[in-house]
Order: sequence, then structure tokens, then C-alpha cells
Amino acid sequence: MTIQVAKLSDPAVRAFVTAVNAHDRDAFRAVLAPDATMSDDGADRDLADWTDREIFSSRGHMEVDNESNGGRSLIARYNNDTWGEMKTRWSFTVDDGGRITRFETGQA
Repeated sequence: MTIQVAKLSDPAVRAFVTAVNAHDRDAFRAVLAPDATMSDDGADRDLADWTDREIFSSRGHMEVDNESNGGRSLIARYNNDTWGEMKTRWSFTVDDGGRITRFETGQA
């Protein structure tokens, strides 16, 4: 059963998913710390390049099925125009100011 984005527990993660689903680059950048990093399937990636290719240029969308770790770990059905739909895992590190400093994703 899908969890409504507005009901996600962690405010930063909620803002991240909202920005992804709205294809809102400015809101997405606002939720990330300036030096944020990320990995995909265990390999560190260039954040700007990866998010442009995998989220914004390909119309990425997340449907969250499960959250844990206080809302900082998600299992989601992720869909984009490049890869179609896949079951994915997401984990987030959030700083004391409420900004995401790192996210890790990959197939679940």
C-alpha cells in the first residue's frame, strides 16, 4: 500500500519526494545541503549529473511503499522514462538543519 507523500515522517525526506514528483529542481536543490553526495547501487555518482539524467530529464516519480528508520529509509516504486518502473530502496542522512547531506539509492 502506498504511503501518501504528505504522511512521510521525516520533513526533509518528505520535501525530497515532493520535489522529485513535482519535477521541481529548485525545491530539490533547497532540501539538499550544499555539499550533498549520493550513490546509486553502491557506487558514488556525480549528484548534479545523476539527478538531471535519472530524475528531471526522464520525469522521475516515486511511490513510497514503506518507510523505516524514522522515515529516513524508504522502499519505493520508482518510475522514469528511461528505465520504466522498478522497486528501489532509498536511505537519507539529514543534518541538524534539516537538509539532506547524502542519499543512497538502488534496486531493492
